[in-house]
Amino acid sequence: MGIAGKPNAGKSTFFKASTLIDVEIADYPFTTIEPNIGVGHVKVKCVCKEFDVECRECVDGWRFVPVKLIDVAGLVPDAHKGRGLGNEFLDNLRQAEGIIHVVDASGSTDADGNIVGIGERDPLEDVKFLNHELDMWFYGILKRNWEKILRKGRAEKRDIVKLIVENLSGLGFEEWMIRDASKNFDLYNLNDEDLLEFARELRKRRMKMVIAANKCDIAPKDFVKKLIKLDAIPCSSVYELVLRTAAKNNYIKYFPGDGDFEILKELNEKQRTVLRKIKEYLKEWGDTGIQKTINKLVFDVLEYAVVYPVEDENKLTDSKGNVLPDAFLVKKGTNARELAYKIHTEIGKNFICAIDVRTGKRIGEDYILKNNDVIKIVSSA
Repeated sequence: MGIAGKPNAGKSTFFKASTLIDVEIADYPFTTIEPNIGVGHVKVKCVCKEFDVECRECVDGWRFVPVKLIDVAGLVPDAHKGRGLGNEFLDNLRQAEGIIHVVDASGSTDADGNIVGIGERDPLEDVKFLNHELDMWFYGILKRNWEKILRKGRAEKRDIVKLIVENLSGLGFEEWMIRDASKNFDLYNLNDEDLLEFARELRKRRMKMVIAANKCDIAPKDFVKKLIKLDAIPCSSVYELVLRTAAKNNYIKYFPGDGDFEILKELNEKQRTVLRKIKEYLKEWGDTGIQKTINKLVFDVLEYAVVYPVEDENKLTDSKGNVLPDAFLVKKGTNARELAYKIHTEIGKNFICAIDVRTGKRIGEDYILKNNDVIKIVSSA
């Protein structure tokens, strides 16, 4: 997942709060030059409680499944023309399957990321501008090669969709995205305006996105309400970072995504004051929003499911006796054989059948996996 947005929106703080990796955080544009890459997690209820088994892979019944996070350079207007670090930003973002758009809900940074007074910038403009930059990026790539694509399609009588897929191959497009985006267009008869609209439809399918309305701890309430209407999640990256750091150092008991925490050690006045403010924030908003944002992108937007493969369907263990050792994230529509390939290529090649541990029934290779399935793969490998 790519963490995107303009400079100073709090991307690096969001990244650090999600991964606890040390990155440079400062209130001036372009602090992030090279992309920071780390591991965050989705938080799910482990199935161990349902099956009444002891599992060492979860914490108090919660399973944390790893996902890769990329904190890319800040985006400024006209990035698609190379302004700022635009080329680096767009090149890094193409590696992402989905995007967390971190927006400064407080309106305290201008379009270029410079500090201004709280409420001086409408955060809705930042939402629009990221989409516009991506649209113009795709449009520019298509425009440069469009006549060549058309000539080749006509001369060789090739499927133009497949030619577009070839042209956009480095951007992570799949054929279904192009076909779905093109269904309302006559691709051989597009003017510039039509081509831009086609690029916009491509962006909607390729760049799946969740908006993190960051800095809600200082944001005007009406700004937050406007962002919530766009399905944004209220967030405070800085509060999440404080909580995770305090938990890591055993000052408090706190799990990412929780709506409260427990103090474990004697604190000084400054620490108590900060945690008191955070408690008030959690009472108002329910949580810091960071974990909720990651989970929403993975499960609701990208439509992943969690599946637990085991070798012993009776004890729910692997060959070494570890209970529920693995939790795999699989895309919606993944079947049993594809899961076998994820475990090991030879197991996939020599797939015989699978067993649904809940029902004890044999299932075939075409069985579509569901969230929280516990599956034994039977293979001659």
